[in-house]
Amino acid sequence: MRRLRRAPVGAVIGLFTAYSYVATVLSVGWYLRRGSPDLSVATSLTWAALSYAPWLVVAGLTWVVIRRFGAGWGATGVLAVAMLVVVPLIAALNARTDMGFLNRTDAGGDWVARMIDRLPVAILLYTAVVAVGLAAAYWRSAREARDCIDTLTTALSEARTVEQDQTQRLLISTGRTRTSVAVGDIEWFASAGNYVVANWDGKEGLIRETLHGMEARLDPRVFTRSHRSSLINLARVSQVQPLSDGSWRLTMNSGAELVISRTYRDAVLEKLGRPAP
Repeated sequence: MRRLRRAPVGAVIGLFTAYSYVATVLSVGWYLRRGSPDLSVATSLTWAALSYAPWLVVAGLTWVVIRRFGAGWGATGVLAVAMLVVVPLIAALNARTDMGFLNRTDAGGDWVARMIDRLPVAILLYTAVVAVGLAAAYWRSAREARDCIDTLTTALSEARTVEQDQTQRLLISTGRTRTSVAVGDIEWFASAGNYVVANWDGKEGLIRETLHGMEARLDPRVFTRSHRSSLINLARVSQVQPLSDGSWRLTMNSGAELVISRTYRDAVLEKLGRPAP
């Protein structure tokens, strides 16, 4: 079971598709033999294999669409429109295959009638293929999110063990006064033009320095970009929650919440020596 959970999603889907196709061909071949005892085993299996071979192509195209548009409304809309073309086409191909094995290739009226008879099954199979594809995409997304969270959680634990210079302090303007704050107590910095807004313990103040300059003199193992205009103290993160778009919501020790986009999420992992899953 653990090996299955760790197997690539594409491999699992490929194996499931192969199993479904073989099981369908065997089952339909048996059904054809039962309805027409004169058919040989080879003929019935060939008939079934040719009838359901187009669905392998549909499964592949479905996966390509989902990979391109995601598992949301974009892919669902594209696949719904595609159904208007794919389903009648496969029904027509199946009807032609049936007529060929029945030696009735010249019966145009029978071919149209058989195509119409094939439509309900084609609609059912198309719906099933799309549903399995979307479910697999959600499974893949959920597994990637879980792996990313596990990776980041481990990285954050290591960031907390980094020995910081306890004597390093910053003078922060808070109104008319200036407060000396230990760098390790600051949860995040935000850019404000030529100033930096420092946030600690639910408080904030200004430092006359650019964010880039501030980043250059902070420990990169602890402070890292969470956005192009903010730096975050990884050692002060208490909780991580994945969001649907691949970004993270970080809850700081003070209770404040920050969001790291997917781009910066991967950059954080790489900076910590842990490539994104």
